[in-house]
Amino acid sequence: MGVCKLVEPLFLLSLPRSGSTLLQRVLACHPDINTTSEPWLLLPLVYMFRKRGIKAEYDHGVMTVGLEDFCKQLSANGVDRLKFIRDIAQPLYMRLGGDAKYFLDKTPRYHLIAEEVLSIFPFSKFIILWRNPLAVASSMMETWSEGRWNLHRFHIDLYKGLTNLINFYENNREKVLAIRFEDFVSDPASQYQTILKYLDLPAHDLSSTEFTNIFLPGRLGDQTGIKQYNSISKNSIDRWKATLSNPWRKIWARRYLNWIGAKRLSVMGYQLDELLLELNSSPISRKHLLSDIARIGYSYFYRKIDEITYR
Repeated sequence: MGVCKLVEPLFLLSLPRSGSTLLQRVLACHPDINTTSEPWLLLPLVYMFRKRGIKAEYDHGVMTVGLEDFCKQLSANGVDRLKFIRDIAQPLYMRLGGDAKYFLDKTPRYHLIAEEVLSIFPFSKFIILWRNPLAVASSMMETWSEGRWNLHRFHIDLYKGLTNLINFYENNREKVLAIRFEDFVSDPASQYQTILKYLDLPAHDLSSTEFTNIFLPGRLGDQTGIKQYNSISKNSIDRWKATLSNPWRKIWARRYLNWIGAKRLSVMGYQLDELLLELNSSPISRKHLLSDIARIGYSYFYRKIDEITYR
């Protein structure tokens, strides 16, 4: 009788628009890594125990009371909350993992539950993908709003999400591998081998276009990038400068960088002074300026309504 192979979940953490779909497809080139678009599996499982941050027709607050009582009965039989979630998720990861060693779960908003995910799967591997925060913000506008201002929609990612990821990395440096998007696209072969070493996987030669053969089932992930890019290129590193070029956006970008601060940026592998110098020396234009000014008030009220809804 054969021994059942235990597929290990592997988690790729990042902010949205950090290049995680590209890295996911590259990692999926290895025969010991299987994956699928963006599962989002653990978010509802973790949030079902949270009293805040979720709104549901069935009255989520009352549901958590019933679930807590239910789990008390499970605890009496040696089952705690973490095991409860793990017992739900692990068989699903194993089913999609197939014969591979790892099933890669790349869900950007796991930045909201990173510590819980580590507690649920304490022996799993975690990769954090950093990217220049200004490039992240720029890509959010270009991808989801055709270059128009929309960052109020991603306040939770740019602020709370970034804070969570930095804290998670600082608390778990010995368990986590962190790489920068800029380093990855500049030297993908070397970065790829570094990741494989971290995962205790045999070396695997990677061609510059092999990832284009990887199909990720599902509607989420970077569908734009999948269609546009057939090679790993450094061309996207400085693209943010054209998007964040009008005076209002430059003001926002300076404030955002200063909010992050030199210490936290250094944790990510960036220098505040260098990013500010790049921002200040990049060309200025008035593209989208009037549209941005018109959206400032709307952005404020959008955030306030969002905060009230999910308090």
